[in-house]
Amino acid sequence: MNKLILPTYLAVCTIFHLHGQQTYWQQKVSYTMHIDMDVNNHTFKGKQTLTYTNNSPDTIDQVFYHLYYNAFQPGSEMDIRSRNLPDPDRRVGSRISQLKPDQTGYHQIKILQQDGQPINYKTKGTILQAKLNQPLPPGKSTVLYMEFDSQVPIQIRRTGRNSIEGVDYSMAQWYPKLCEYDYQGWHSHPYIGREFYGVWGDFDVTIHIDSRYTLGATGYLQNPDEARHGYQTSGTPQTESKKTIWHFIAPNVHDFVWAADRDYVVDYAQVPDGPKLYFVYQGDTLVEYWKNLAPYMVKFFQIMEKKFGKYPYDVFSFIQGGDGGMEYPMATLITARGSFHGLVSVSVHEAAHNWFYGVLATHELLYPWMDEGFTTYAQDYVLNLLFDAKSSNPFEDNYKSYLFLAQSPDREPLSTHGDFYKKNMTYGISSYSAGAVFLHQLSYIIGQDVFDKGMLRYFNEWKFKHPTPNDFIRVMEKTSGIELNWYLEQFVYTTNNIDYGIQSVIESNQKTTINLQRIGAFPMPVDLIIKLENGKHLFYHIPLDLMRGVKNEILYNEKPVVADSWFWVDPNYTLTIPYAMNKIKSITINPDLRMADIDLKNNAWSLKP
Repeated sequence: MNKLILPTYLAVCTIFHLHGQQTYWQQKVSYTMHIDMDVNNHTFKGKQTLTYTNNSPDTIDQVFYHLYYNAFQPGSEMDIRSRNLPDPDRRVGSRISQLKPDQTGYHQIKILQQDGQPINYKTKGTILQAKLNQPLPPGKSTVLYMEFDSQVPIQIRRTGRNSIEGVDYSMAQWYPKLCEYDYQGWHSHPYIGREFYGVWGDFDVTIHIDSRYTLGATGYLQNPDEARHGYQTSGTPQTESKKTIWHFIAPNVHDFVWAADRDYVVDYAQVPDGPKLYFVYQGDTLVEYWKNLAPYMVKFFQIMEKKFGKYPYDVFSFIQGGDGGMEYPMATLITARGSFHGLVSVSVHEAAHNWFYGVLATHELLYPWMDEGFTTYAQDYVLNLLFDAKSSNPFEDNYKSYLFLAQSPDREPLSTHGDFYKKNMTYGISSYSAGAVFLHQLSYIIGQDVFDKGMLRYFNEWKFKHPTPNDFIRVMEKTSGIELNWYLEQFVYTTNNIDYGIQSVIESNQKTTINLQRIGAFPMPVDLIIKLENGKHLFYHIPLDLMRGVKNEILYNEKPVVADSWFWVDPNYTLTIPYAMNKIKSITINPDLRMADIDLKNNAWSLKP
């Protein structure tokens, strides 16, 4: 692969998939930015040339930009929201309200032009709205030019200066960023605290900064010889105040992050037949952690590529910075506090986002359970292998969290917009744990082998695009031959719970009748393992009528006996097996616990001595 230019057809939108009744399309951007950083007062001047291509069927007469730094001002929407939540993020709390003028963040727009002519615009909080002089018709491009002054805020959430570990600059959400326009229209969401949604395109970023600083960033460094400390394993920091130029190119991504510190050193490791990994960290603390991290991350990429799809770029950077862990295309900002196991875990999670966010760029605010949940599923799967835990259910903790919330009055549907959850706790469990449960439970419905094939197919069909829940479930339907729209609807758009039980077991004429009951409103297929006195296992699979098909999965080394479908409207089901009751030792619903049943006490029956 040419590391500088990915095929542009991947980002253009003659792609024949459907969102509802519309042929799939997506917009395209091309950013060229020149940044002049003043580390003495933590400000920078920016020049941005943005070529915007309208691949939509609509004529566009206005555009919107995100001005994320404006969130870090007293009285901002992020500040107000944080101070009014019952369980605010402890990293934010009331900190924004206490910022002094030289500690805040801001973007001040000096010039905004369309094709060389000034255009009218207005700014409200973190959103800039601009009226185009010349409306942009379908299939055409326009050039938007901007000059801006910015101040880097004290690091509070994701971005800023002087992080908790003393990293000088964590430069995330640092530039005026064009909002996405898709089949739902403009997505000009104010920055409240949640995730991001960006336009696919190419970034060409040149940063002028004090020569004492070393950088890590999204993309490919174009001038390693000029960038004095650029990706070197050692070196003596310079003391002069002259500036060094760092030039990065990032093709076919939807965001760009960088970080800078005077104590950064850079190590690297090569993934066989995969990307080169860079580790950008402070060379005076936790060095052993960072050096030991490299072989784990090499194994991580090998596991992920086999399980979920081929990472499509030639580099990836693990950069110390931020306030915990945060994903960006081709890079992540992470902190190294705590245990080495914790560093591996957060690195796995944030790097896995480069599959479920970086390449499969779902709308993180509308579908956070696809972004965080799918990543959490991958994280648990990989950690189980990296640390040789040999857990039969590495997702057990996520099931516990999900089942806790499922029975809580604080529960909200997964379809809730990320910014609108009433509690951070509800958002966290819904997005991370419930999303992971959604996937693992789907493997229960269609079978693990088919599920694995579907995940690879999903990646390959939807990479470099913005897939929705329906796009994902359609891939799984096509892979399995099973209808799954009912599962998506019940899991995401309702708060219905799953609860099945064994009501009674009765013998008649040397046969045993098992009476099952659906107690919860969420219908599901049912697996039963019947253990006989002679030690043999029988595996019965009861499909749900809505599936219009059956899975073919071996459980306990047994092929399933497929029973008649269970009508979802019927709360009762009767299964008769050709064994006398005294030949049966136990009957268990959901034996491998992949079905998220809220009450396991009624899932098992055993013959009393």
